[in-house]
Amino acid sequence: MRSAALSNAGYRECNQGSHFLESCFLCRKPLGQNNDIFMYRGNTPFCSQECRQEQMETDEADEAKEKRWKVPSSKKALRQTTAAEPTKKPSSFVAVA
Repeated sequence: MRSAALSNAGYRECNQGSHFLESCFLCRKPLGQNNDIFMYRGNTPFCSQECRQEQMETDEADEAKEKRWKVPSSKKALRQTTAAEPTKKPSSFVAVA
């Protein structure tokens, strides 16, 4: 159902004259008829290698930031088990002389 809605949206865009290869994804510069188009991640067009490289670096930085914030499920489970255990106090020893 959802894919049909997306297909219809894309169909409407094409019929209205808007096309995904019309402008650079990053700088919005119009893509010319006789110029190279640099693609990234499927259908993302760029006017130059520089624009594409800038987007790739931004994506890598975002992904690295996201990885730092995510806690793997195994570590999360470990934290939950250690938090549930009561803290053990060291027993006090009495010296007898």
